[in-house]
Amino acid sequence: MSELKIPNHVAIILDGNGRWAKKRKLPRNMGHVQGAKTVEQIIEDAHNLGIKYLTVYAFSTENWKRPQDEVNALMKLLKDYLKNCIKRANKNNMRVRVIGDKTGLEPSIQEKIKELEEISAKNTGINFTIAINYGSRDEMVRAMKKMMEDCKNGNLLPSEVSEQVFQSYLDTCDLPDPDLLIRTSGEIRLSNYLLWQLAYTEFYFTDVLWPDFNKRELEKAIEYYNGRDRRFGAV
Repeated sequence: MSELKIPNHVAIILDGNGRWAKKRKLPRNMGHVQGAKTVEQIIEDAHNLGIKYLTVYAFSTENWKRPQDEVNALMKLLKDYLKNCIKRANKNNMRVRVIGDKTGLEPSIQEKIKELEEISAKNTGINFTIAINYGSRDEMVRAMKKMMEDCKNGNLLPSEVSEQVFQSYLDTCDLPDPDLLIRTSGEIRLSNYLLWQLAYTEFYFTDVLWPDFNKRELEKAIEYYNGRDRRFGAV
């Protein structure tokens, strides 16, 4: 892969965990468990390939509409994942951030997120971001509310509002925009994910279910990215 241009920031929509489990006549939660293992391997693969930023869509604001037993299982999996991630972050020099409306999560998960972000803040390896209780429209509404409050308090003038200023209020304010978006399982939509940030991103869709995604599939996405002619502003 050394001859290829490696994208700086890759965003992934992790799709197909339930279908993976159904194909194997397993409970849906087993698909999510296997999907979490795939995330860990892809972090390592992305780092070894030279990707600096990796952002994954773990739980959306719409996912609360799923059956309650599945939501409960996902929350338990997230809690366990965050706990283990604290150990792995320092071991692998990985910086971890969580984006989304954290106030909508139970206090124990909020505490784990805070601990994880603080412990890994000075790590200099791959920047791994997890979108939990995240929806792009919700993110932008929350950003606009903060801006309006700053305008009300005299900390920001309406005339000072620009794309750059608005972006500074987003959850991703300290992250570069993604160069490449990958969505697995054959679905071809954004599902309310990073709508502002993906304005100039290359999209790669694959039929591979997320638990089956591996380093070779990641390399295929990067090869596709290299075949794109990224001329911003060109007609």
